[in-house]
Amino acid sequence: MIHTEASMDALRQTGDQLADATVATLFERGEVGKFNTLMRYVSTAGAPLPDGLPDVAREYLEATGVPPSWVDWGEMEKARLFFIDNNVHISTALSFASMPACYLVPHVAKLLSTTHGLAYPSKRMAETGQFTVHLMRPDAFEAGSRFIPAAQKVRLLHASIRHHLVREDRWDIAALGTPICQEDMIGGQMFFSLLVLDSLHRLNIHMSTEGAEAYYYAWRVVGAMLGVDQEAVPATLDEARGFLDRYMIRHMGPSEEGAHLTRQLIDLYEEIVPGTFFDPVVSALIRHLVGDTCADWLRVPRTAWDTVVKAAPHLLGVLETIEDRSPLGAWALDRLGQLTTVLELSSLTRGRVMHYAIPEQLKKEYGVSGAVPRTRRWSPPAPSIS
Repeated sequence: MIHTEASMDALRQTGDQLADATVATLFERGEVGKFNTLMRYVSTAGAPLPDGLPDVAREYLEATGVPPSWVDWGEMEKARLFFIDNNVHISTALSFASMPACYLVPHVAKLLSTTHGLAYPSKRMAETGQFTVHLMRPDAFEAGSRFIPAAQKVRLLHASIRHHLVREDRWDIAALGTPICQEDMIGGQMFFSLLVLDSLHRLNIHMSTEGAEAYYYAWRVVGAMLGVDQEAVPATLDEARGFLDRYMIRHMGPSEEGAHLTRQLIDLYEEIVPGTFFDPVVSALIRHLVGDTCADWLRVPRTAWDTVVKAAPHLLGVLETIEDRSPLGAWALDRLGQLTTVLELSSLTRGRVMHYAIPEQLKKEYGVSGAVPRTRRWSPPAPSIS
């Protein structure tokens, strides 16, 4: 689907009817606290729903408890293998490209400030990492998986933010559209799919066309589970490029919230990496992946490592050559990637399991003013807007 300014304006006025109605009813009946308490025990697909769960919540969970009927499971398996083969690189792209891209959209950065306390900024990254790991497990859509309940809860979390902002008259709908609208949700879907692929290409990671398309397809399935209208979502990577370019030109820019969230992100990863010698690598990676203009908007500091990081694609190319030519090397690097991802997630969560809940109120200080073959290497679609 090729979007125009008019069609994107229409997406700005639309939310998620099912989730919005569910959340509104829970608040009207004073059942949010009860729902959150009981849903802590619902963490796997197919588990019996607890007694006492509000009827409206039970109906929502039953309606959203299965994947879309149109899912191509062959494509999903290709996506899973692509993730296994590139898990460290994908985690790097999610952390240092996708999240900063969210912060480059001022009204999104303001929204991200509504539910995440400053004392625990790693919660934001932990939830993203945990969600992705759940998605890429072979049993992600089967009984016992953690992905489907996580998607159901995230969808309600988004609806609850819309509920608060509109009810409390803390969002200028005329100027900004519906909070967490369809346009923003599709934009987020692009950040976590196409922008990740762009970043892997920038890091000189070899990807087949089939692998790139499968990874993008998997995030279309994720979007559907999160209440994104897939009729409005670009079906191909070429169409996705057009949407992402137009979305960023419409909305990206500097903001205090974006700079603050980026500083939190940098501090978080500098804390995770032992010692201080490699601390500047975090800023250098963000700058390399998002570009100097965007990095300056986010106030990413310039460091002596900015030049060094540019050599990373060459190093990664050497490692991929080893992987291609040695089955043992391929196994060792895949295993190292898995362990690195698990270690990173463990550090972010501090050993906790992330629980998604409906916030009963927003932060008071919040305010809004305005193994896939490596042959036939994939290259990102060219920019659609000069």
